[in-house]
This record gives sequence, structure tokens and C-alpha cells, in this order.
Amino acid sequence: MSKTSVSKVTRRAFMAGSTALFAQPVLAQTDGTTELESEISTMVRRNISSFRSLNWQPYFSNLKNGAILVDTTSRALHFWSEDESIYKLYPTSVPLSEDLTRRGRTSVIRKVEGPSWAPTPSMKKRNPEWPDFVGPGPNNPLGTHALYLSWQYYRIHGTHDTRKIGRRSSNGCIGLYNEHIAELFKLAKVGTQVLLI
Repeated sequence: MSKTSVSKVTRRAFMAGSTALFAQPVLAQTDGTTELESEISTMVRRNISSFRSLNWQPYFSNLKNGAILVDTTSRALHFWSEDESIYKLYPTSVPLSEDLTRRGRTSVIRKVEGPSWAPTPSMKKRNPEWPDFVGPGPNNPLGTHALYLSWQYYRIHGTHDTRKIGRRSSNGCIGLYNEHIAELFKLAKVGTQVLLI
């Protein structure tokens, strides 16, 4: 093959082709497990404060054992260390619907690296095709780490399905990217205060 027969792709041609390729709608990803966004033509009020730093004082009387605030409206998790030297803010997934959403005060009662998962009785009733048990690994809905809360069946955990973050997509738990839950896992301890609002 001669040098003259090799066609050159210009930057402009590459960009035009890439734009056409990536401009296609991504509808297959929702498959009933996450919310569908409203029509673009309708006016939707977005939460402006989603990733605004917050002070802990309006939510907690002290920072004993550290504190986690989960804002289900802005889909953000805030963490403060006991000595106030560390503040973290993470995007989250939140429960699919109001009836699956629990709010109030709880605490971390157990930490598990490589958690296993089993659907709750109500999950199994809604989704009988789901497996009864999933061990640790890439197919586990709890991701790489989980913080178990004092409320039965409620967790702050990772997820391998990164498209769920920032959406209503869980059956009650709060989901984080695996790298974020790994970081929070190191910072939080058994006894860390948790408030869901």
C-alpha cells in the first residue's frame, strides 16, 4: 500500500464524526431502575445548593464520633470529622420514591469491606426475579464498602453502577461511587452520627 492511498482523517472530520456518534440519546440505561428526567421543554427547578459547603451546627449539637448529613433533595452527603479538621462532600443516589425514603437520626453501627447483599422481603415481593443472595464482587449492589445504619435494611454503600449516582435509584439506601465510599469508610467509625433530611 502506498503512502498516497492512506486517507488522512482531519481533526475537523474526526470531531464531526465524534459529535454525531455521542449525540445519540442514551435511553437504554434507565431500564426502570432509575428516574427519567422531565422533558427539557418543561421548567424544572434544579437544586442550586447541591454541592454547596454546609456548616454542621444547624444539624448537629456536637461532632462526637463525627457526623454524616445526607440531603435527599440535593442528593449530597456531607461528612465532618469529630475535630472539624476534615469536611467531605459527595454526590449520592437516593431512594426511588418517597415511600422508600426514611428521614431522621441514626448512626453507623457496623462497617463492612466487601459486603454481601440479600434483598429485603419487600424488595423480593416487588422483584421476585432478583437473586436471594449476592456475595462480594462486581455484581454486588452494595459495591466495595458499606456502612450499616441502626435502621434495619438501611445502608450507606458503594455502587458499581455509576449511572445511579445523582439520581433516585435505590430501594432505601444511600449510594456513593466506590472510590468515595472507600474514603468515607476510612473516615467514619462505628458510632458516627447520621442525619437524613
